[in-house]
Amino acid sequence: MTDRKHTTHDPKRAKAAETKAGRKAAEQAGEAAESQAGEATEAQIAEAAAQSIADELAVVSRERDEYLDHLRRLKAEFDNYRKRVQRDNEELRLRAAETVVESLLPVMDNLSRALEAGDQHEEGQLLAGLGLVADQLRGTLAGHGLEAIEVEPGTMFDPEYHEAIVAQPSEEYDEGAVTQVLERGYLLHGKLLRPAKVIVAR
Repeated sequence: MTDRKHTTHDPKRAKAAETKAGRKAAEQAGEAAESQAGEATEAQIAEAAAQSIADELAVVSRERDEYLDHLRRLKAEFDNYRKRVQRDNEELRLRAAETVVESLLPVMDNLSRALEAGDQHEEGQLLAGLGLVADQLRGTLAGHGLEAIEVEPGTMFDPEYHEAIVAQPSEEYDEGAVTQVLERGYLLHGKLLRPAKVIVAR
C-alpha cells in the first residue's frame, strides 16, 4: 500500500518554497542592481575626475598662453627700449662732438690768421700769435672739462696717472722719480683720459 502521506501535495510547503525562491530571486536582483549601480557610480566618478583634469589642463594652458604672451610683449618692449637708448646715446655723442668741434672753430680761425700773418711779420710776432692761439685752445678744452696732469721732473712716479716708457739711471733724481716728461697726460671731468708718458729714474 502506497504511503499517501508523502505523495500528497502540501500547499503550505509549496507556498513556503515559492516564497523562499522569490526572496532569493529578489536578493539576486538587488545584488545585480547594486552591482550595476556601483559600476555606474565608478564610471561617473571616473568621468568627473577626467572632466576635472581636463578643466585644470585648460586653465593651465590658458595661463601658459597668457604668460607667453606677456613675456613676448616684455621682450618686444625691452628691445624697443634698448634701441631707443642706443639711439639716444648716439645722438648725445654726436651733439657733444658737435659742441666741441664748434667751440674749436675760432681757434682754427685764429691759427690760420697767425700762419697767414707769419709771411708778413717777424718770427717773434709769429711765435707770439701762435702762443695766443695755444692759450685759446687750452682755455676752450678746459671749458669742456679737460685738465692737464701736473707732472714735472723730480715728481715721484704715480702709476695711476703716469706711464713709464723707460727707466734710466740718474744721478740727479732719486729712484722712482720722473726725470723727463715725453707726453703730457690729461683728465676729462676728473677721469683719466690719457696718462702722462714719462722716463723714470732707477
